Amino acid sequence: MQIGLPKEIKNHEYRVGLTPASVRELTSRGHKVLVQEGAGALIGLSDEQYVAAGATLAADAAQVFAQSEMVVKVKEPQQLECAMLRPGQILYTYLHLAPDPEQTAALIKSGAVCIAYETITGPGGGLPLLAPMSEVAGRMAIQAGAAHLEKSKGGMGILLGGVPGVAAAHVVILGAGVVGTHALQMAVGMGARVTVLDKNVDRLRQLDLIFGNRIHTLYSTAHSVEESVLDADLVVGGVLIPGAAAPKLVTRAMISRMKKGAVVVDVAIDQGGCFETAHATTHAEPTYVVDGVVHYCVANMPGAVARTSTFALNNATIGYAVALADKGWKQALKDNAHLKAGLNVCEGKVTYEAVARDLGYAYVSADTLLA
Repeated sequence: MQIGLPKEIKNHEYRVGLTPASVRELTSRGHKVLVQEGAGALIGLSDEQYVAAGATLAADAAQVFAQSEMVVKVKEPQQLECAMLRPGQILYTYLHLAPDPEQTAALIKSGAVCIAYETITGPGGGLPLLAPMSEVAGRMAIQAGAAHLEKSKGGMGILLGGVPGVAAAHVVILGAGVVGTHALQMAVGMGARVTVLDKNVDRLRQLDLIFGNRIHTLYSTAHSVEESVLDADLVVGGVLIPGAAAPKLVTRAMISRMKKGAVVVDVAIDQGGCFETAHATTHAEPTYVVDGVVHYCVANMPGAVARTSTFALNNATIGYAVALADKGWKQALKDNAHLKAGLNVCEGKVTYEAVARDLGYAYVSADTLLA
């Protein structure tokens, strides 16, 4: 199979869909890989490394899209890239379609076979291709939140861990999944006072056993969320409904009553965000202020630590890329129900139920197209 690797064009996005090691995995199996010149240069992955792994270089993205049967990316295709997709071509990347009607419409129009990292499931449950970026984003949420609590960044001027004789900041984490757990680890490590909320009591028990009296756990209700948010100096939103728009747990009214100079970090912004006042920002302009509360809502947070993120992502994605290349998309999806769960848009139809429901499209099951 001819596989293409374009350079990412989203604002401040330096990650790359395939490392030279991943390219070697594919070329060693007889596949051809076309890499856009400079695709990984900004994170220390040179064109020479890609050529040594067996790749051929392309001058621009147009050549990559035109000559490839499968395109491997990191972030959702921008409109310019959507226009280069063609019927039957495989697109393998993060999509996050539920809050993005424009992208969804463009992918439907393209007729391409669009497989989303974030909805591929794992044998033991969970979302193994989303997990590594959720780990990065969870840890970064505390870094970013701590930085923006500084007065020069618009915050109230509070040190996350405090000092002897002065109270530490109160960090509230909504969701005890992968994002929440890694945010929790960082916040505890920095000495903050931490409260984590979730509806999964078993997960709260696990965290209580691990962290003991260093954290507070609360069952998530509208009341407990409101009480916690109003007392917080930093709130991290890490809730997820796979493939669907994130629930709005924190209302505009709650935001208006928060401490002035408090910070909210919405890690769920890729799926529309869990704060009612949230809208996506970029690394170029990561924050804005609503009712005196600093909002950090960067939609590609792991892109800021692009080298770490790229290697972590490739560890998770390369196995499925090999399967798609070896077998073709139909046979690969027939053979693996977890990979089949990643099919979101195919040949002009929406094949992921939550996306169809949230955006008002007719849902067509993947099995129908594979029959």
